[in-house]
Amino acid sequence: MSNKKNSAVKMESIVSLAKRRGFIFQASEIYGGLAGFWDYGPLGVEVMNKLKAEWWNEVVTKSDNIYGVDSAIIQNPKLWEASGHVSSFTDPMVEDVKNGKRYRADQLAGVDSTDLNELKELLLDKKSPDGNQLSEPRFFNMMMQTWIGPVQDNSSVAYLRPETAGSIFTNYENVRETMRAKIPFGIAQIGKAFRNEISPRDFIFRVRELEQMEMQFFINPDEQEKTYEYWRNFAWKFLIENLGISEENLQWHEHDEKERAHYAVAAHDIYFNFPQGFKELWGTHNRTDFDLSNHQRVSGKNLAYFDETAHKRFLPYVVESSVGLGRMLLAVLTDAYHEEEINGEVRVVLKLKPELAPYLYAVSPLLKNKPGLVSKAREVYEILKKKYGSVMWDDNGNIGKRYRRQDEIGTPNCVVIDFETLEKNTVTVRNRDTTEQKRVSIDEL
Repeated sequence: MSNKKNSAVKMESIVSLAKRRGFIFQASEIYGGLAGFWDYGPLGVEVMNKLKAEWWNEVVTKSDNIYGVDSAIIQNPKLWEASGHVSSFTDPMVEDVKNGKRYRADQLAGVDSTDLNELKELLLDKKSPDGNQLSEPRFFNMMMQTWIGPVQDNSSVAYLRPETAGSIFTNYENVRETMRAKIPFGIAQIGKAFRNEISPRDFIFRVRELEQMEMQFFINPDEQEKTYEYWRNFAWKFLIENLGISEENLQWHEHDEKERAHYAVAAHDIYFNFPQGFKELWGTHNRTDFDLSNHQRVSGKNLAYFDETAHKRFLPYVVESSVGLGRMLLAVLTDAYHEEEINGEVRVVLKLKPELAPYLYAVSPLLKNKPGLVSKAREVYEILKKKYGSVMWDDNGNIGKRYRRQDEIGTPNCVVIDFETLEKNTVTVRNRDTTEQKRVSIDEL
């Protein structure tokens, strides 16, 4: 048996498995779908919930000074003016002058740049993917706009939030006061964000509706370097130890001056080896006092913190730890995806960390037309269901087909009730990763 992982997992393999086994579906599929939007199926929801729980437990539950919030998706538009999103949350765009199709200018030019003059020069003699002339590059604001109330005019304009961080900053004072929090402390949030991407692509990697897991840590400016390194290391350790991702699939990328967001003085991303190559997964940023100073200026509310020990006031600096849940799921699926040859046949198996698998156990009667086996299998199923919760009943097809199905789902253990079970009260437990089978008494399960 070959147990070697493919050196390069193809995106079409992940997409096919995700649809076939109920992890991810195209949104509005019966109507042809909608670019940049995806639905998560029964198994996708299970894994997503476990990823969120794992992150929340490590960031919030285990901490004494990090608190959770769940804020509204639509906020006062002044929030996004103060944060710079109205003026600066843009991507460079070009249009096919013949058919009107829009593209990211930096992607067509093959550079990481938002300098319009540079992009104009690089695209001077370039055609669109359809072979037509391109317009000059211009900036496009990615915030999704809506209106509040019955009249759609400038006075009722609002935005779907482009990130979850904004409302963390506007709740900074509320959390500090109600939780009697002392600097340093953090505020965490998991929630939806919306970005009107010019060209969503690569499955769930770049989308228009996403879910973020973000934590903003408020600190004394004197502590910025030490705190920044702590949260960088936290992200790396979490991916390896909590999610079981192979370290060889991860690498650091430090933002240079051109790449850094307008608010950051330092920024590092963890890149994961996605099917399309090493791309951004998890970001750690030093946002300085950019956010609180702007919200203080625009709102008129004093957000300075008084340090009773040092007897001085200051605006806290912020170290941000931010990761997209969809990208995290894609990374976990890609890292876990294996194709192995067994007796001349190729099997697909998701070697997920057991705690992240949709089901810990699959329980099957060897034959579903034998009432004695079915009854005993149901008994075992109920025992495991009560103990673990994440247990699947599977009696569809022969035992070989069930094993292959559970391998693709990522179920760590298959429990089979056979005739020996009725005599000796033992079951066959088959391991997903090794395919080895052993007899275990029901009491030991």
